Amino acid sequence: MVTALRRTGPPLIVAVIALVAVRAAMLPGLAFWDTAELQAVGPLMGTAHPAGFPTYVLLGWLASVVLQPFGDPAFRMNLFAGLCLAAAAGITVDLVRALTGSMLLAMLAGIGLALTPVAWSIGTHAEAHALHLAFVALLLRLLVAWEARSLERDAGGAPSDRGDPSTRGDRFLVAAAIVFGLSVGNHSLTLLLALPVVVVVRLVYPGVWQDRRLVALCIGAFVASVVLVYLELPFRAGPFRAPLVYGRPETWDGFWYVVLGEQFRANVVDPFGDLPGKLGALVDRTVVQFGVLAPLLPVAFAATVSRRPRYAALTGLAVGITCFFAASYQNADIGRYYLGPVLMAWTWLAILGAATIELVAGVLGRREVWPVGERTSRPRRRRAAITLAVVVILLVPTGLAIPARFATVDARNDRAAELWVDRALRVMDEGAVIVSWWSYSTPLWYAQRVEGRRPDLVIIDDRTRLDEGLGDITDVIDVHLGRHPVYVIRDDPLEVALLADRYELIPIDGRDAHSLTQVVGRRSSSS
Repeated sequence: MVTALRRTGPPLIVAVIALVAVRAAMLPGLAFWDTAELQAVGPLMGTAHPAGFPTYVLLGWLASVVLQPFGDPAFRMNLFAGLCLAAAAGITVDLVRALTGSMLLAMLAGIGLALTPVAWSIGTHAEAHALHLAFVALLLRLLVAWEARSLERDAGGAPSDRGDPSTRGDRFLVAAAIVFGLSVGNHSLTLLLALPVVVVVRLVYPGVWQDRRLVALCIGAFVASVVLVYLELPFRAGPFRAPLVYGRPETWDGFWYVVLGEQFRANVVDPFGDLPGKLGALVDRTVVQFGVLAPLLPVAFAATVSRRPRYAALTGLAVGITCFFAASYQNADIGRYYLGPVLMAWTWLAILGAATIELVAGVLGRREVWPVGERTSRPRRRRAAITLAVVVILLVPTGLAIPARFATVDARNDRAAELWVDRALRVMDEGAVIVSWWSYSTPLWYAQRVEGRRPDLVIIDDRTRLDEGLGDITDVIDVHLGRHPVYVIRDDPLEVALLADRYELIPIDGRDAHSLTQVVGRRSSSS
């Protein structure tokens, strides 16, 4: 019992600290953009934009049911993200404990991860990347556990033990394959970890490809987990259609369009272009996330190579591939794609801390001669003091940065989306058609399909026009104008200007190009 508490207590403590931190800055409800979509598809068990995020949808639906006492559906999905961050921090503690043998260093890494700006921020609102971070932490932990069991067998077992899964700990590798599959179902960014995982498996078990049983188990576990979660797309778009479905995943072509993220292929631009500029941007991003600890990261990785070479191969490749991809991928919030590397960097720092402790303890030990009765206790106390000092030194920069970081991630007073939706639903006429764009369509969908407000409205997004073959924006407006009240919300000021040349427009909000605008008629020159 005491041993179990010592093992599980620190990860739980760090998870609670992470949850308290993220809850203090959490978005209170609805948002715009992808966040509102994820706040809707979870409770509705719908389909999100490519690559569909079925694992997130299924777990999000479960969270929306379990967390009902804690608030409305939008807040529950925000809280789900916070719980994912807390889980990632707690798992990181257990991971680093396994890597270093030090619970203090492990707690340092877990707290450091949770309070890194990009991780802290991702836990404040509905976000599939928060679940991705938890999956990455769990995947690393399972691989490290499998490596440890394999090395124990190699060191103390008989050659015949190689065929015994119980002595080799194959269940950890099979579990890792399942987690990898579930993580792919959550976000395709996980696929960037495939090569690093294969490399580390080959390093730990050079004869793995001859072990057909193990290979078949892992491939089968991976394929089964991927297939099971991705069945959610055609089922919820077809015979059990959800109120909110992106694209046409009930068809063969539509399914692969969503799963493979066809619409985002053009977002990867010139991967090998401007490499010095991309490296400089990566350095700047690292400094923002780690502050004064950033210069230590190359040293920390070198320490990891020395002390944990297989783990260094796994994480070094993973960080390199992920950063290379993210540097060439155009995304409105690309910082989310660096969450995995941030987690791995904190484990490197903890391993550097362990190396530093051993170095300092060794140097001091050679300089002092202990009395016979104290040759065990006094060096142990000295080592504990050194460990505490190293942990404090590594944790102080994060502690000092907390006020500034909190101000950056604080979303507790952000009710802009709620206020906008309330006003928009209040002012639009009965039976209106609203030609919207993504960032404003998603909160409108949430209000209508999750909360059941204004079912009379027809919300036509750019995605709707494409899926239903409705034509251009003007085609949609012309079909409905004179038959229904028509409103538009457009992102591009030039597009708004072109509409103003063709139609008589009355701004409802009257602020900017994103404002809700009513179309009251055609201009005589365009009729």
